[in-house]
Amino acid sequence: QVQLVESGGGLVQAGGSLRLSCTASGGTFRLYNMGWFRQAPGKEREFVACISLTGVGTTYADSVKGRFTISRDNAKNTVYLQMNSLKPEDTAVYYCAADQAPFRGLATTRDSYASWGQGTQVTVSS
Repeated sequence: QVQLVESGGGLVQAGGSLRLSCTASGGTFRLYNMGWFRQAPGKEREFVACISLTGVGTTYADSVKGRFTISRDNAKNTVYLQMNSLKPEDTAVYYCAADQAPFRGLATTRDSYASWGQGTQVTVSS
């Protein structure tokens, strides 16, 4: 079973940037599509972005399109989420997740992802 550990969260002012990292162990990272989700207090966990196992294909939620960029380094077993022009509404716990059935294509729903990290807090102040 793959283990995922996120890092890079923190407190930032509106308009600022953060880069989240998620490092995988215990599995074959290069065979998984990877996703980022987030959960704000009192809200359901929502899709943010995902990337194909090769890194060629990406999909973004409309709310982050043009501001966030997902990327991966298969040599380092790591997926990244570069977040620019942050807004207070981006405040949430951010989770990375592994889709171990990539033949289905890029997935934006939680139930497509079998493995999850513990999350990292991102707080954007106004």
